[in-house]
This record gives sequence, C-alpha cells and structure tokens, in this order.
Amino acid sequence: MFSLLTCALYKLLGAKFNRAVKIFRLGLAGPVWFDAAMAKASLHSIVRYCDRLLRNRQFNDWPESVNGLQVENRGHVTRIAAAVDASLATVRMAVAAEADFLLVHHGLFWDARHPWTGRRYQMLHLLVARNLAVYSSHLPLDAHPRLGNNARICAALGFKRLEPFYCEKEQPIGFKTSARMARDELAARLEALVGAAPVVVPGGAEVCRKIGVVSGGAGDHLRRVADEGVDTYITGEGPHYSYALAEELGLNVFYAGHYATETFGVKALAEHLALKFGVPWQFLDHPTGL
Repeated sequence: MFSLLTCALYKLLGAKFNRAVKIFRLGLAGPVWFDAAMAKASLHSIVRYCDRLLRNRQFNDWPESVNGLQVENRGHVTRIAAAVDASLATVRMAVAAEADFLLVHHGLFWDARHPWTGRRYQMLHLLVARNLAVYSSHLPLDAHPRLGNNARICAALGFKRLEPFYCEKEQPIGFKTSARMARDELAARLEALVGAAPVVVPGGAEVCRKIGVVSGGAGDHLRRVADEGVDTYITGEGPHYSYALAEELGLNVFYAGHYATETFGVKALAEHLALKFGVPWQFLDHPTGL
C-alpha cells in the first residue's frame, strides 16, 4: 500500500515529488521525511542557517552549552535526527536511524568530557566512525518566537497574544499571556500535550488569568515569576521548597517534566530544516522521566 501511494504521488507531482513528501505512520515517534532521490545538503549551509536563525552570536548562555556545531562530519547531511539530549544512547539511536546530523537541545559539554574513556570513548568513536555531526541549541531554542520550546507549547495550548517573559542571562526566554481558564482544564490540556499528568501546585486561584511558560528546569525562581504578574506558571521541574513558596506567593505551578517540555523545539527546528534543505528527519525519543 505504501508503494502504491508513493507511485501515485510521483505521477501526480512529477519532479516536485523529489523535494519531499510528509508521511505520518502509526507507531513512529514523529513524522518521517523521505526523498526519492536521497537528497544531500551541505553541512556548512545548514550550520550557517541555524546560527543565523537562532541568533547564536547575539544570545547569552552558559559557557557549557556551546551553542552551534559541536561535532563536525565530512561535510554533507542526508538525514537529520533530533533529540533532547546528546548522549551515548541518542548517538546510538541516530546511528541506527542512519542519520549524519544530530540536532539536540542539551549538548555534549555540560560536564567535563574528559578523559575520553569507557562510554565516552564509545560515543566519540561512534561519532567519528559513523560520520555523525552534532548541533546543539539551548537557550536560543527555548526563546525562538516560532520554533522554540516555549512558543510551541503556547501554540499547542491555544495561547495567543504572547508577551516576553522570564529573563535568563539578560534576555527573555519564555512567554506569558492573559487567559481565563480553569486550573483543572489547564492540567488536562497539559496532560494531553505531554502524555503524562503534570505535578500541580494549587497555590493560586482556581481560574488562571495570567499564565507564564518556561520549559525545562525553571522552577527555582518563583519570586521572579510572581513579580512579573503571572498567577499561573508552567515549567518542567523545580526544587522541593518551591511547593511551599508557591503557596506563599499565591501561585499555581504546573511541573510538566523537564524532558517533556523540551521536545518541542528540536522537533520544530528539525522539521523546518527538512523542508528548507529537502532531507529527511526523525525524532529520537529517549525520555528521562524527569
């Protein structure tokens, strides 16, 4: 059936078919792109485009994030793999998917990556032997107004008229919006979005009116959040003391998972690159449960 559909689309579209056809299949972690002619893109072109799109040079971040190209390959990209974290596990998954470009939110250098022995040597060997480039984007991908984690979460939850929110390293990375939504309804929407019930701190009113969104581990600055005028805050995770502090501040807090809230940006960016450069992409789901 898949072959019949492929042939029919080729006859219908002719040469345009070689650009790419988006196919959704049950059981896959995300959409898969294929190209009948096995398209190939320049690694340099993709990196240069991503650096401009994400404004890496203008964005402040932790030094360990090393935004941009972290590992080079032989110069061409035929398949993109996207994952939240760069690790031996996701590198192995990318190799199994026959990818030569791994796009991640958390790169290779968050802790000291030396000496290169044991599992770290295995990862280095795989990267070089299997010609796998690694590109990482941390805060720039959180903050991007169209493709970023926070913009995509807001869009998926139906939030509109977004305002900049939550400065990190002297630039806003999140968004806030005015709404009128029952706390239980927001919890249900979040559960449907990330696939698991969020941890809810019911510190505020039952009706949420000003909602802020910051993906990842941004639950340790609730006073800053409250000072920005929100009564409800969505993030990934936070420390134990944040529960009592949220009650003190009169703030509803939703912890929807660090990993789960940071799948959106790499998916959106990988799909965008696939469309622009005509190469297939795949999301590698390696959840941490955190």
